Amino acid sequence: MVYGGKPSTGCYLCRKRKIKCDEARPGCRNCDIYGRPCPGYRPDAVFRNETRKVERLAKKDISSSISESNSSSSSSSSQALTVVDRQHQPSSTLSLHRIADATWENRALCYFFDQYTIADNKDEGLSGHLEYLPPLYARAAEVESTAKGSPAACLRSAVDATALMTLANSSNSPPLMIKARYKYGKALRGLREALASPDSAVKDETFASVMLLSLYEDISGERNGLFSSHTAGFEFLMKLRGEGQLDHRRGRDMFNFAYAHTYVEILALGDKPRHDIDWVMGLLDRNDPIEGLMLAASRISQLFVSMQKAPNPPELATVEQWIETGRRSDDELSQWPLQLPDRWLPLIVYSTAGEPLMVYKCIANAIIWNYYRAARVMLQQLLFSINRTYLSIIKKSGKPDDPSQAGSALDETVLRAVVREMTTDVCNSIPFSLSDVDELGRPTSSLDGKPIRAAQAFGLIWPLWYILSWGLPTEAQFNQIREVLWRIGSTLGIKLALILAREAERMRSEPSAPAVGFSGC
Repeated sequence: MVYGGKPSTGCYLCRKRKIKCDEARPGCRNCDIYGRPCPGYRPDAVFRNETRKVERLAKKDISSSISESNSSSSSSSSQALTVVDRQHQPSSTLSLHRIADATWENRALCYFFDQYTIADNKDEGLSGHLEYLPPLYARAAEVESTAKGSPAACLRSAVDATALMTLANSSNSPPLMIKARYKYGKALRGLREALASPDSAVKDETFASVMLLSLYEDISGERNGLFSSHTAGFEFLMKLRGEGQLDHRRGRDMFNFAYAHTYVEILALGDKPRHDIDWVMGLLDRNDPIEGLMLAASRISQLFVSMQKAPNPPELATVEQWIETGRRSDDELSQWPLQLPDRWLPLIVYSTAGEPLMVYKCIANAIIWNYYRAARVMLQQLLFSINRTYLSIIKKSGKPDDPSQAGSALDETVLRAVVREMTTDVCNSIPFSLSDVDELGRPTSSLDGKPIRAAQAFGLIWPLWYILSWGLPTEAQFNQIREVLWRIGSTLGIKLALILAREAERMRSEPSAPAVGFSGC
């Protein structure tokens, strides 16, 4: 049975505005942000029976055998994957909370594959998201019965854990969360066994397991603060797998996922790399839009790491070298849009209210553009920090007016202008990125609009977070982005978005609080 949706339990104003309500008592947070008193909720009795039914069914499954027989698992997985394969047909969209005669594991599996796996868009030259996971999972089911403790068994547990947590958050079911955590622990034990063997450690199933466990961490909101506990694993396995992982499509897609994850930690959170993966820069194609952007992010991170390692205060010659490196990186980034095919370029349209909007051929393009804008903001802020260090050294030298030094200083007005331009462009692209408007800027309805998938929303989180924290947003822009993060976290169940929204609020309310990203030289 296809899930048709349950009545909203949100407050009257949130339901009228058609946004996800956090259902706080006595009044919801969205109404407070909106500047209106919360009008309250429907009587609890309207919804109580359905919630208890969901929990009763989940508890019934938990009380049954946790581990199904291998033959049953293989058969049921094949049935689930048969249903999931339909998602790749344009005429079919799954919203699978309920499938007749299916276990909660299979319901969760179908729902997760629908929300987080996206096929290639060959017409646009875009790779998909985790599109290789369903066949890899099916293959793992075939070998698991003869290879307990293998990478295949680890992958199965990692996928099951992530799928159960995805459905648990979507349906607000604590019993499913318990099952998800049980599977997560099982996957961690399997991963330790796989990493203990040199042959198993380099397999795609092992690498994919780390990817799934990191995704689980973000969906459940169980990071170590803002840092992922799986970043070190990504760095180790990328190095261990070597150049050969880039020789085939699946390996390259996995690498891109891990590479982006690693550099988010470095650039957005100020983490330090544990393993040298700069060797891969020579293998990336700078003419490919996505890999060219990855190269630019790598050079920014090299500059940032160089600043972290330098003595405090650094020498003047070193700072001048940083400025020159930063300028070259900014020139490279500014050229990135000029190399894109026309179908990748954004268009400016106007909403029914006359507001400028940026629209694209597809949401994937909007996500990539927002990563580009976030990278430019990161670099401008880094250059701003370097320039302040440079001016401080010049001032202490007693020669602040030395003409020989004037050419090295940066124009901070220009830096701020670029940051504000990127921030505005990100905000103008949000309605399209969330499928709230179509390619012409017209509002979409629940009937004719294409709802955003969780994988697409997941791709928006880090660029929005960085713009929110470092993009010099106006008050209106700050509230707009913060509300989007709350919406992603509450509607699609990606708890990381809620954590980042709260952290941004903390940073804004406490200007003296230490920032997570760049902190100067």
